This record gives sequence, structure tokens and C-alpha cells, in this order.
Amino acid sequence: MIKRLVVFTLLALLLVQCNNSNKSEWKLVWADEFEYSGAPADSTWGYETGYIRNKELQKYTKEADNVEVRDGMCVITCRMEDDSTITSASINTFGKKHIKYGRVEVRAKIPSSLGTWPAIWMLGINKSEVGWPACGELDIMEHVGYDPEKIHANIHTKAYNHVKGTNKGNSIEVEAPWEDFHVYSMNWSDEKIDFYYDDSLYFTYENDMMDDPATWPFDEPHYLLINLAYGGGWGGREGVDVRKLPLEYLVDYVRVYQSAASSRQ
Repeated sequence: MIKRLVVFTLLALLLVQCNNSNKSEWKLVWADEFEYSGAPADSTWGYETGYIRNKELQKYTKEADNVEVRDGMCVITCRMEDDSTITSASINTFGKKHIKYGRVEVRAKIPSSLGTWPAIWMLGINKSEVGWPACGELDIMEHVGYDPEKIHANIHTKAYNHVKGTNKGNSIEVEAPWEDFHVYSMNWSDEKIDFYYDDSLYFTYENDMMDDPATWPFDEPHYLLINLAYGGGWGGREGVDVRKLPLEYLVDYVRVYQSAASSRQ
């Protein structure tokens, strides 16, 4: 009995040490906790405006009706305007906060209705020079309303992308992910990229170590995008239900970390 107690005690201490090690693995380098009111902080966020991609139905704006910080979160609203135009918002950190390796963590509550397509994703800052998908794309979270109990993660590169039908990714089945806040995160190193839903790892993309930007363009800085699309090639695949508009996408925080070990070097 005494030996068993000693073993259990040692295991408990080891578990505590492992948990403490995990907590100390990352050092926070920037964050937006949205503890203010008004427009998203200009020092961090810019906007896409207009009709951008994927034959989506929404027009992106930077108006307060579509994106506003209030009650401790950033609220992105997809709505039907009086002239029947559908508007929404897409915020991004291009030219303001760039990321190369580390951990990206976003706590959010997604909307879910026929036609919705919320996302958290990243693009290489060299997109204007090399184009998409050569710049690389990291999809930390995508959700489509017609398939509501799946959360998706994907990567896109010159070799692996949805245009060619070769993109790499995975999905995780979860019960009613739209009913509460969840943490969508990605751990990114020069060897691999891990994607998480809360604490569940469900997709890993590994560097093939061939020094080929067609398969691994992820040694370049990327910027973060958070948007709520509506309709389009994926979100609208099974139609839309505009009667459910307006719909809100709530972002509680964005936190970006780097390896604590690398920050000490």
C-alpha cells in the first residue's frame, strides 16, 4: 500500500511538472484582449473592403455596423442592408503585426447558419510579390454553416492547394461548436505546424525538409486575418438563408506567442 502511494505521489508530481513546463513553453509577444470600445485598434488591425474572393455574397466594410469592439470583444456582424446588399467585415494585421513561428491563439464564438463561413487564417506577407498560393496560407479555423458540426484546418501552398485539389488539411467533429466560445490555435515551428480545437490536436503539417517553397513556404512572416464570409464557393455550396441575418461572430481575444527558449537566445 505504501509503495503504491509513493508511486501515485511521484506520478502526480511528474504531471504537475509537465503542466508547468507546457505553460512556460511560450512567451506572449502581442495580444488584443479587446478591453476598449469602438473600432479595432489601428495599431494592430486593418480592413479588407469590397467584394474580395470566392464569389462570396458579402461586401466587406469597416463600418461600425459590421465590426465594432464592445463588451470586451470584437464583434463582426454579417447583415442585410436596406438595399438588400449583404455586408460583413474582414480584419487583418498586414503591415502592423507579422508572425513567423510561434503560437497563435484566438478565442471566439462562431455563428452558424446556412451560408455562414467564419474563418481565422494567415497569409504570407510576400503575397503581392509571389502571389497566392505561393505565399502560403494557414487556415487555423474554418466553419461552414451547411456542415455545422465540423471545424476545419488547412494549409495551401504552390504544390498543395484547393485549386489543384491537393490541399492538405483535416476536420474535427464537435457537438454544436457555435453555442459557446472555443480556442482555435496553431503552433508553428520550422519543422511542423500543429492545429488545435481547444486542447484537441487534429491536424499536423510537417516540413518535408526539401528546402522547396512549393511545399514549405512557411519560413516567411505571415499576417493574421479574421473574417465572416457569407455564401461563396464553399460557404454557399448548399445555399444561404438570408432570413437568419444579422449574425454575429464574437472574438474574445487574440494572443500571439513565441518560443520561450528562442526568446532567451
